[in-house]
Amino acid sequence: MPVLVTTYLTFFAAAVAEIAGCFAFWAWLRGGQSVWWALPGIVSLMIFAWLLTLVPSDYAGRTYAAYGGIYIATSLAWLWMAEDHQPDAWDISGGALAIIAAGIIIFAPRGA
Repeated sequence: MPVLVTTYLTFFAAAVAEIAGCFAFWAWLRGGQSVWWALPGIVSLMIFAWLLTLVPSDYAGRTYAAYGGIYIATSLAWLWMAEDHQPDAWDISGGALAIIAAGIIIFAPRGA
């Protein structure tokens, strides 16, 4: 599978893991759910961190910057699918720009 596809899939999986982990804490601390929601949240956040280490980049900061774009788009999908609130045109436009920006950051040719 081409590195472009695997990188975006890894970023997407990391974003889902991060959002799910943070959502578990949100459910516990803001939503009145049981403290036991924190346990899958912690596991999910650990998976998120591990997934980011799989991205083919020599620098953590560059990986995090590119990941941020995918996180934005995935968060909007979460808003729609998990929270049943459809993103508006501005959300979708911003998400598309974020994905393009992530690609520029992670795949731009670098000089020596």
